[in-house]
Amino acid sequence: MKTSYIVGGIVIIIIIGGIVWYMGQSSTSPSTQTPTQQTVQTSTAFLPDATSSAQSISTVPSNGDTNPYGIAFVPTGFPSGGVLNPGDVLVSNWNDKTIQGAGTTIVRITPTGQQSLFFQGKGPLGLTTALAVLKSGFIIVGNLPTADGTGATAKPGSLLVLDSKGKLLTTLTDPTLIDGPWDMAVNDKGAQVQVFVTNALSGTVVRFDLTFNSVGLTSHKGTTIASGYGHHTDPNAAVVGPTGLVYNAQNDSLFVASTVNNAIYSIANAGSATTSRGMETIVYKDQQHLHGPLALAQAPNGDLLVTNGDAINSDKTQPSEIVEFTPAGTFVKELSLDANQGGAFGLAVDASGSQARFAAVDDNTPALLVWTISLH
Repeated sequence: MKTSYIVGGIVIIIIIGGIVWYMGQSSTSPSTQTPTQQTVQTSTAFLPDATSSAQSISTVPSNGDTNPYGIAFVPTGFPSGGVLNPGDVLVSNWNDKTIQGAGTTIVRITPTGQQSLFFQGKGPLGLTTALAVLKSGFIIVGNLPTADGTGATAKPGSLLVLDSKGKLLTTLTDPTLIDGPWDMAVNDKGAQVQVFVTNALSGTVVRFDLTFNSVGLTSHKGTTIASGYGHHTDPNAAVVGPTGLVYNAQNDSLFVASTVNNAIYSIANAGSATTSRGMETIVYKDQQHLHGPLALAQAPNGDLLVTNGDAINSDKTQPSEIVEFTPAGTFVKELSLDANQGGAFGLAVDASGSQARFAAVDDNTPALLVWTISLH
């Protein structure tokens, strides 16, 4: 009996030792690294290679507006009767000929590359990256005007609602909710639309619940759902604040690109939140590849695409970069739009069938770049 106890004890010791060794090995496994630190590719990249050619179209209208910011594709099923057709691209201009925040125009670019003026407002407006084309036939664009191109004269601006012919229907202003609308994402359900807007002058994200009928906007309600993001004026960019947004309707979450914080955040329950959730959760923070994240878009493979403005964490070896990363925070790929810094801002993706059109502005040129990408 004593011998069996001894043998049994030795077996138990061996088993416990094996468990301890295994746990020690697991704790050093790469799979436990923080997702934002991973740089291995875990998905098939969507971004084209640097050698891939893109269609390049000037975004400068006849009045000379420059510095293209926002991009929006006209969706399939967009109502006929106006000047827009599905597949067209709209691009908003932030500058006039000389002054930042004084641009008044949106240009239309057809799939064949023909450019024309879609909208011209009364300046100064400073039309921003907050640009969306709705399935019901309306367009929403944000503006943040300046008098002299500096942050010192920046005004809260507004949201403009246009019809499909480029006619201004409604101007939304709100001293507590609209404070430099800088970018936009929409949850478009037709007559009911949730519009998420970043405010560059206050570092907040606001959700507007809008109702439309056949002639335009009939009601709106706004709620601040996130706050606390870094924001400040800048001698070169005029203002710097939270920018890009991507809404995930499947789990009601919102991705936010915070330029000053050099990180991407996720806001839970974005479509139903009744109060601010603060900055919520960091999903991607990458000092190697992020250099002031700006506009956001989602690729057909589920990855997120973000442009970098180079005003934060600048790296001259990675100018005007677009970075692709997974929603879990894993770096996938990057693409430089311009050999000089500061060229990347708005971007958008339109996928249909086996192909996708990927559009990005190079505001150094200034031009719209469009790639046609085969989806496998």
